[in-house]
Amino acid sequence: MGLLEGKVALVTGAARGIGKAIALKFASEGADVAFTDLVINEAAEQTIKDLEAFGHKVKGYASNAADFEQTHAVVEQILADFGKVDILVNNAGITKDGLMMRMTEQQWDAVIGVNLKSAFNFIHALTPIMARQRGGSIINMSSVVGVSGNAGQCNYSASKAGMIGLAKSIAKEMGPRGIRANCIAPGFIISEMTNALPQEVRDAWTKQIPLRRGGTPEDVANVALFLASDLSAYVSGQVIHCCGAMNC
Repeated sequence: MGLLEGKVALVTGAARGIGKAIALKFASEGADVAFTDLVINEAAEQTIKDLEAFGHKVKGYASNAADFEQTHAVVEQILADFGKVDILVNNAGITKDGLMMRMTEQQWDAVIGVNLKSAFNFIHALTPIMARQRGGSIINMSSVVGVSGNAGQCNYSASKAGMIGLAKSIAKEMGPRGIRANCIAPGFIISEMTNALPQEVRDAWTKQIPLRRGGTPEDVANVALFLASDLSAYVSGQVIHCCGAMNC
């Protein structure tokens, strides 16, 4: 029996990358999985097929996570399709990097909207449901730069720091209803985005990591599984760094 048998998980931004790895890990441990992405394109359709291979209920939904009304509408549809949501992973995120003095208002607003407001939108829509269920696990995807900051990423760092403050506050507000809220702070994770960087840039990053390797989406997914399952039943309001001791 899997660690998430009988649970329903909702993962935002899960068509690829870390979100997909988390969805796959949850499905492999027995969860039914709903996921959202901006569009259900070829990559999202492949994710659905990969998830269905585990034999559990799966459905992908096209939704702009930064839009309050769309979020509430998609949550209503997910509840109609799945009956409940036990686990929420706020993973949707983008980057629009640039130095502060050159950053546009659009760059700032877009990153804050997708990375931080989206988490507010989904938590706002789902906490009443979880409260009635007397339980739930909320996982916010933060970043090591949300703790340490990073030059050229003021918008991204601010959004990820906000995810930590949000999770800690929700843990205090909703703890009496049996709802836990935690954060994962990944470090340098190997992905399509990082693979596009020059080799010398990737080598420089790796040298900063005591474990001397970049992380994988599966490394992050394993932490998410712990926080989603009853193994972490007394863990709430915490930030778990998945970074190979980078910036620790």
